[in-house]
Amino acid sequence: MTIDSFPSHPLYVASRPEAGQDELVVYDKFTTEPMARVGLAGPDQIERGIAGAAAASKAMAAIPAFKRQAILQHCVRRFEERFEELAGLLCREAGKPLRDARGEVQRLIDTFRVAAEESVRQVGEVLPLDISERAAGYRGHWKRVPLGPVSFITPFNFPLNLVAHKVAPAIAVGCPFVLKPASLTPVGALIVAEILAETDLPEGAFSVLPCTRDSAGAFTTDERLKLLSFTGSPDVGWALKSQAGRKKVTLELGGNAAVVVDETADWEAAVPRILAGAFYQSGQSCIGVQRILVHESILGPMREALVLGAQALTLGDPRTEGTDLGPMISEKEAQRVESWVSDAKALGARVLCGGGRQGAMYEATLLDQVPTDVDLYRKEVFGPVALIEPFTDFYGALERINDSDFGLQAGIFTRDIYRANQAWDGLEVGAVVIGDIPSWRVDHMPYGGVKESGLGREGLRFAMEDMTEIRLMVLRMG
Repeated sequence: MTIDSFPSHPLYVASRPEAGQDELVVYDKFTTEPMARVGLAGPDQIERGIAGAAAASKAMAAIPAFKRQAILQHCVRRFEERFEELAGLLCREAGKPLRDARGEVQRLIDTFRVAAEESVRQVGEVLPLDISERAAGYRGHWKRVPLGPVSFITPFNFPLNLVAHKVAPAIAVGCPFVLKPASLTPVGALIVAEILAETDLPEGAFSVLPCTRDSAGAFTTDERLKLLSFTGSPDVGWALKSQAGRKKVTLELGGNAAVVVDETADWEAAVPRILAGAFYQSGQSCIGVQRILVHESILGPMREALVLGAQALTLGDPRTEGTDLGPMISEKEAQRVESWVSDAKALGARVLCGGGRQGAMYEATLLDQVPTDVDLYRKEVFGPVALIEPFTDFYGALERINDSDFGLQAGIFTRDIYRANQAWDGLEVGAVVIGDIPSWRVDHMPYGGVKESGLGREGLRFAMEDMTEIRLMVLRMG
């Protein structure tokens, strides 16, 4: 079968499908065989996409809330109708096990559904101004208005849901947008564009433009774009922020997520949750469990249970029901994880289970005695590897979590309400999850991190706030 015989997906320029100026071949991450062809945008198409968004600003801002809601509800219905198709696509395009793929499609639906609800709940406020004699007779009123054209850059690991977290709030507030999906997983974003094209959004309201990193500079630097929302690696994200000029920037970057299990917790109940957090979609999540801090009094039995659980996970074809781990996104990434584990072993780390690699497939791996100055401990592993370490003092464990360049989410298993509040007060992270793993997320909650983990918050209402600005009217009463 030749490459020409595989499905071809157009890109979308100013709301309209067209062929790319070049072509990108997308590969099945398990079989490594071609699965689709995608139009690759050239500089002229990127320019027309941005110009279309700028021209559509007034029309987008003028769409009544009930019509924006109807557009989002249409998307929800179409995603539901194409549920299994989208899940199957994720299995192939991203290498996600079928269970995880279906979970992501459901989150895509949830995200658009909540955006539809929030689209009619944008409120302002009457602000009394008569705080002194000179302001007597004045009244203020403020409302939120859309920023205008915005740009989005999304990563490979959640090619539907992370697109949804940018596109849905933009439609909800009335911001036209240009989107660059990840080159490794662009097809899902193009199906979202295909469904948006079924609606009566104004011409120019959206562009979905797969393109090379070298040709994507305008997404960051073009002054017609009023906000850049980027999800990806810290090195790239902070570099883009430095190039973005006067536009607003939101960054959802990496993590080095830790979970603490103290001596009061039901550690047996914690084990399956921690295994899920460490190894779902082969650990390729910025809130995947990477460090497991266990009180020394329960270390032995809990470590044994974690190892047995990890060894029982099924590694294989993501399209097969019951597969727990599919391939990593590429063999290159699996090789990187393998080298980080080897470096840690050379400096005294002990591999408790896993550590084997075949192509892009990497086994569920647990280690202990990992030195705190190696990449495997300090950086974001972004693979199916987790580290177990003991602690004696709960507050010392919190200090270890804070001793990191990252600060996205943390999980705390404790039955002590005072410790739970101490973690909430003291941890330098965007969210503290009590009684569960840091990988837990519901799509309308404020999500984001501090330090190297990013800037700003996603979650529908919070992203909508970032895509709007306050406009005040002062009224001098007669």
